[in-house]
Amino acid sequence: MRVAADAPVTFGITGASGAPYAVAALRALNESGTPVRLIISGYGLRLLAEECGIDGIDGLRAATGDWSRVEFYDSLDRGATPASGSAPSRGMVVCPCSMGTLASIAAGTSRNLVERSADVALKERRPLILVPRETPLSLIHLENMTRLTRAGATIMPAAPGFYHRPRSIDDLVDFVAARILDHLDVPHTLGARWKSGERPVEDA
Repeated sequence: MRVAADAPVTFGITGASGAPYAVAALRALNESGTPVRLIISGYGLRLLAEECGIDGIDGLRAATGDWSRVEFYDSLDRGATPASGSAPSRGMVVCPCSMGTLASIAAGTSRNLVERSADVALKERRPLILVPRETPLSLIHLENMTRLTRAGATIMPAAPGFYHRPRSIDDLVDFVAARILDHLDVPHTLGARWKSGERPVEDA
């Protein structure tokens, strides 16, 4: 199915550790002018407060720039727009993605709007990027990831690289956010890119 370049990205935030990755990716999406359908679980909101000091939706809005193209949905509303396969979308990312959410998506149980939206992405053959942040991984975790990969999802662990010689935590966070946007085919300016045989050129 061909989707317009200006179709929205569905963005889910759940309760796995890694809230800074979500904040960085959402900010970059806003800076790119990409429409976003945002869904945050109750534990996702708690995570934003505990890890980033972001208090509720107003706090997240203040931390991530222009929200003129962001639509926010209640995670308990499984009948909202992102739950429908007929609603155009260029794909979905769940960042961070808890192992409970990952397991539910793998099983197709769709307990809330995040999980139903992910189910829709899979059935409509749209990009689905899941960003887990867990270690170590049990066999159950790995089998769920394998099942989702076979179904068409991209499993992108929040594992930043170091070849760009990061100088701050923000550099590490941006590395992961950049990979997310790359796989959604969204232009961004998050850090330098690798060039064969040399270190990435650092931004001035």
